Amino acid sequence: MNATNSNRPDDFIRDIVRQDLKTNKFDGRVHTRFPPEPNGYLHIGHAKAVWISFSIAEEFGGLCNLRFDDTDPTKEEQKYVDAIKQDIHWLGWDWGDRLYFASDYFEQMYEYALQLIEKGKAYVDKLSADEIREYRGTLTEPGKPSPYRDRTIEENLDLFTRMKAGEFPDGSYVLRAKIDMASPNMNMRDPVMYRILHATHPHTGAKWCIYPMYDWAHGLEDSIEGITHSLCSLEFEDHRPLYDWFLDELGIYHPQQIEFGRYSLTYTVMSKRVLRPLVEAGTVSGWDDPRMPTLSGMRRRGYTPEAIKIYCESSGVSRANTTIDIAFLEHCLREDLNKRAPRVMGVLRPLRLVIDNYPENQVEELDAVNNPEDPGAGKRKVPFSKVLYIEQDDFREVPPPKYYRLTPGREVRLRYAYFVTCVGVKKDEKTGEIIEVHCTYDPATRGGDAPDGRRVQSTLHWVSATHAIEAEARLYDKLFNRENPLDVEEGADYKDYLNPDSLEVLKSCRVEPSLAKASPGSLYQFERIGYFCVDPDTSSEKPVFNRTVTLRDTWAKIQKQQK
Repeated sequence: MNATNSNRPDDFIRDIVRQDLKTNKFDGRVHTRFPPEPNGYLHIGHAKAVWISFSIAEEFGGLCNLRFDDTDPTKEEQKYVDAIKQDIHWLGWDWGDRLYFASDYFEQMYEYALQLIEKGKAYVDKLSADEIREYRGTLTEPGKPSPYRDRTIEENLDLFTRMKAGEFPDGSYVLRAKIDMASPNMNMRDPVMYRILHATHPHTGAKWCIYPMYDWAHGLEDSIEGITHSLCSLEFEDHRPLYDWFLDELGIYHPQQIEFGRYSLTYTVMSKRVLRPLVEAGTVSGWDDPRMPTLSGMRRRGYTPEAIKIYCESSGVSRANTTIDIAFLEHCLREDLNKRAPRVMGVLRPLRLVIDNYPENQVEELDAVNNPEDPGAGKRKVPFSKVLYIEQDDFREVPPPKYYRLTPGREVRLRYAYFVTCVGVKKDEKTGEIIEVHCTYDPATRGGDAPDGRRVQSTLHWVSATHAIEAEARLYDKLFNRENPLDVEEGADYKDYLNPDSLEVLKSCRVEPSLAKASPGSLYQFERIGYFCVDPDTSSEKPVFNRTVTLRDTWAKIQKQQK
């Protein structure tokens, strides 16, 4: 159980684990857990937490549990359980036979609560939620004890068992720990352990009408499962004294809670509170909209688990909350896709190109490289004919300065094909819009090179008009146009920073015929354009491609400039 062969960078959590193994603190064991609440979908921030818990267990020869903290039946659904399991498996992690639910331990938690009552360390309170909040005090003023704080042990046991039996309505009583109403840590001021909720639980049905609070349940779950290192995000640091207090008062096995900083991204929000209104209002198509930071949305957009792993490993583990430039995540994605994505040719905004001196009915099958980064990927055949489609932006009748693509009289290379020279254009008689470009080709340049050694300044991609497949392309961009959407200006709302250009749908694209049977989820690099993923909505009649990321790598440029 050591990490001497690991290529992962060191971090403070791994240093703690190594030291614990050295001192045999947990009998040489490493056992972590990932504890999501089944009340929503995982996002890229959760992916980092998944990676931390599972990778540390893997690195040190340990185990990692998947545990659903299902302590609030009013917000939890089976669909979230299923989605979370799917996402974690997609990321490449497996919990084996160690799938647990907090509700598996409700009976044991109840018994532990009785033990605290019997020790005089917990009491049943009749104060309302607002009154409890008022009695708790402030950061500068101590709280004051509830008038019910000194009930007898017998009275507390009686009330608590009757709470469990369903005798009281919601909100009428709570069970609180008796700790210190003057503690500088607000979490230690007699926190609530149980509340009454007459609600059907997705895992236990109607068996329970009292439900544990997360702070009470968290440490007990870790203890019952034999967790060694309970890895949490930074907001739980102030809760750690309570975690320790519960376990110490009960005298049961005591894991170690360790907090790490949360990771957020620029131009992104990850709070369900913020994202849910966008889903409900139809601003996005759903939780799996490719603009969403959810793992289901990122998967639909074309992100790979390998790219997310590169991001997690490269961004490290910090003790402080960290905001990472989204350009870095996109850089990690390009690093992965560049190696694995087959190259194809697709034209998003088609413009007809007619080669006047090319034989009328001739069709050639030209060799095209599938992936220059992977010699084993081989080649494919692409049809070439008299009439092609090129991108509208690849032709200018009156070119701007430093424009090197096709213009009247200029020669360019057609990828894998020939050199062509523009000899004229055809325009719409009513609008004057260019609808067709006419060229001649040099038959001696087959394959894209001139035998006389002459060079051209630009290479264009294309598709054969006769053979091309009509396709739809959805060009996704950042959902927000502000680096920190929640840092709103006075009088503004985060929705004011939604990017109006976050989605552009092009319905008349043309792609090469090799994509006729492209299956949903397949990834490609459209040469000179970007990386695309086949959407689940695709059909054999008209494939749909989501733009995963552009080819331009701003992060790589930043790194190059810094060097």
